[in-house]
Amino acid sequence: MKYFICSDIHGSESALKKVLEQYKMHDADYLILLGDILYHGPRNPLPEGHNPKGVVELLNPLADKIIACRGNCDAEVDQMLLSFPVLSDYSFVVDNGVKIFCTHGHIYNPDNLPKLSGQIFLYGHTHIQEMHKNEKGLLICNPGSISLPKGGTPAGYAIYENKQVSLYDLQGNVIKTDSI
Repeated sequence: MKYFICSDIHGSESALKKVLEQYKMHDADYLILLGDILYHGPRNPLPEGHNPKGVVELLNPLADKIIACRGNCDAEVDQMLLSFPVLSDYSFVVDNGVKIFCTHGHIYNPDNLPKLSGQIFLYGHTHIQEMHKNEKGLLICNPGSISLPKGGTPAGYAIYENKQVSLYDLQGNVIKTDSI
């Protein structure tokens, strides 16, 4: 299976359109959303192309292909509009024996890892792309934000396939790749 991973859409229809073009180009089986889907949050500026209803219209037709978790800006009202579950603090994916823990990052993060074992830890929240292995060999990946990147990292996403994770910018350029 191929998983397309993104986080922190924050209601940007224009950024989501770019990401969905990449999703289709990569021919991924599933789209993993690591939270903060519709609302921009009180600490962030309005992202370019802010249109939460447009984001809903783009994502709902893909509901059977989406694995999502709740971000700190997601609420029950968002669930009322979205056709896929978004209110879990984490999702757990097992792909050919590889355990992948998916979360937003405001509860579980590299400094507060869950007790569940796994080989890959995916999180968002910081809007900063990063990927590294910790001292126990856990591959930790943050795809960054597609709409409000921070820390000098590009707006981007990640792909998981065959025990390998790659970070990309929104133009489809590979930033970094690592394997478990």
